[in-house]
Amino acid sequence: MDWFPFYNSLRIALISSVIVFFGGILAAYYIARLHPVLKGILDVALTLPLVLPPTVVGYFLLMLLGPRRPLGAWFWEVFHARLVMTWYSGVFAAAVVAFPLMYRTARGAFESFDETLAFSGQTLGLSNTYIFWRIRMPACRQGILAGAVLAFARALGEYGATSMVAGYTPGRTATISTTVYQLWRTDNDALAFRWVMVNMAISAVVLVVVNLLERRERAGKKAARRE
Repeated sequence: MDWFPFYNSLRIALISSVIVFFGGILAAYYIARLHPVLKGILDVALTLPLVLPPTVVGYFLLMLLGPRRPLGAWFWEVFHARLVMTWYSGVFAAAVVAFPLMYRTARGAFESFDETLAFSGQTLGLSNTYIFWRIRMPACRQGILAGAVLAFARALGEYGATSMVAGYTPGRTATISTTVYQLWRTDNDALAFRWVMVNMAISAVVLVVVNLLERRERAGKKAARRE
């Protein structure tokens, strides 16, 4: 059994999750503070990949990153590297599809934050950077961690957009999802079932982690109310 699809899926999911983690937190923090009209427009734009079919997301990525498109052509001319049909093309697809999960979860965590804590820190002369990292983030950590885990799980299981921008090449771009499809298409049901079990095991672990984080968050809120 060739384990490259597992390694490649894990690599793509981890890299895209790091991108989505910091990008989602940054977007959620600043957009939550904008005027409601502008906030609504940006919210729709950033959440759109969550409701669009993954193949539509993949189509838009091809229109942006394709070798005959301005960005793809410029990247090839400068770096002599393609942005599609490579393993890192899957990172672009996974990041775009998983971003809304991280963004929405982080925004909800920031909106539930008690701003009086930040105001108290300002009265003590603390910088906004210190307040963000040492006060706001610890207070919102459970929601943010849950968003990060969900984004990782979504990136790990991504198929539609990845299949369009990265394709399926054994040993180069194959992921668990694309491998399952190819094995099923070639009537190799036994091996496809093994990969399905691997994917289900990973998903089960992710769901357990999310449930534990939610329980800790609820327990923390109950403890705070008692105090």
